[in-house]
Amino acid sequence: MQLQLTEEMQAFREEMRTFFTTQVPQEIRDVVLQGRELSRDQIVQSMQILNAAGLAVPHWPSEWGGRDWTDLQRHLWNEEMQAAGVPAPLMFNAGMIGPVIAHFGTPEQKQEFLPKTANCDIWWSQGFSEPDAGSDLAALRTTAVRDGDDWIVNGQKTWTTLGQYGDWIFTLVRTNPDVKKQAGISMLLIDMRTEGLEVRPIELIDGGHEVNEVWFTDVRVPGANLVGEVDGGWTIAKFLLGNERVGVAPVGATKQALARAKRICADLIAEDPLLRARIVELENELLALELTALRVVAHSAGGEPHPASSVLKLKGTELQQAVTELVVDLAGPAAFALGDDEASDEAWFRRSVPTYLNFRKASIYGGSNEIQRQIISRGILGL
Repeated sequence: MQLQLTEEMQAFREEMRTFFTTQVPQEIRDVVLQGRELSRDQIVQSMQILNAAGLAVPHWPSEWGGRDWTDLQRHLWNEEMQAAGVPAPLMFNAGMIGPVIAHFGTPEQKQEFLPKTANCDIWWSQGFSEPDAGSDLAALRTTAVRDGDDWIVNGQKTWTTLGQYGDWIFTLVRTNPDVKKQAGISMLLIDMRTEGLEVRPIELIDGGHEVNEVWFTDVRVPGANLVGEVDGGWTIAKFLLGNERVGVAPVGATKQALARAKRICADLIAEDPLLRARIVELENELLALELTALRVVAHSAGGEPHPASSVLKLKGTELQQAVTELVVDLAGPAAFALGDDEASDEAWFRRSVPTYLNFRKASIYGGSNEIQRQIISRGILGL
C-alpha cells in the first residue's frame, strides 16, 4: 500500500500551507488556535480572502469558482487550513446551499446567489431541524401554502447554528400533506428580513449563543425562491447532506489542540508516565485516522462517498471529544481561574470546560454516531 504523497501532491500541500500561514491575518488565526469565538466579521473577512485567491469553494463547478481538484487535493486543502487555524469557509454557504443552487437552481438563482454566497456577501442559515423532526427529518411540519405566485410559510425551525448572523435561510417546508412524508417536501430560499420571521436565541450548556429557533408566521416568499421542483425537496436534502465528504474527520484541528496541550503542560506530562501513554495513544489514533482519511479520498469516485466516510465521522468526533476531555484534566483547578488576557495559555485552560461541553454535540450533528455505526455495520461489515 502506497501511503506517501507524490512530489506533486507534496508541493500542493506546501502551497496551501504557505498561503494559509501568510495571507490570512494572524489575529484571526490566533482566535481559532486559542479556541476563542470568532466574530461574524472575522469569518466573513477570512472567507473573502480565500475567495479572492480561488480557495473558498474549490469543489463547486469551475464556472462558479471551483478548481476541478481531486478529492485528495481537497483533503490536503482542508487539513492545512485546519492546521494553520484558518476558519473554514462558512459551511452553510460553501458546503450546503452553494452546491445545491449550482446543481438544482435556475439560471437566475445561480446568477443572483452563487457569487454572493462564495464571497460571503450573503450569510446563509440552515432551516432543516424542527422540535419533532431532527433525526427523522422527513417528519417536519413547517408548511408552505400557495397564494398566487407566492408561498405563505408557517412553522418553526430549531438548532439553527449562527442564525443570529443570517441574511437568508434555506428552508425545507411541507408543500403537500397528502402524500408519503418524504414526497411532500420542498425547499425555499427565504430572506430573513421578511416580515413574520423571528430568530430567538437558545442558550447552550456552555453558556454560549450558537444556535437559535426560527419562527415563521405568515411569511410571504416569492415563487421564484423555490429551489428545484415542488415536492422535490427530499431529493435536494439528500444531495445536500451527502455532499460533504472531505473534512468529515477534523484531523488537523484535533492535532493542533493536542500539540498545544503538550506544549503548555510539558513539565506535567514529563512527570506522569500514565499521562504520556494516554497522549501517545491519542496521537497514534489520530495518525490512523489521518491515513484512513487519505484512503477514503483516494477510493471515492463517481461523486459517491466511500462507505468508510462513516468511520471518519465516528472516530473523528470521538477523538475530538477525547482531546477536549484531556485538556480539562490537564487544566485541573486552572479551568476555573479568573483572568482578563483571553490570548494567554491560562485563558485556553479557562475555556477548556466550555469547550468540552460544546463538543458533546460533535457526535450528534452530521448524522449521529449511532447512525454511523448502523451504516458501518451494513455498508462495510455486511451485517
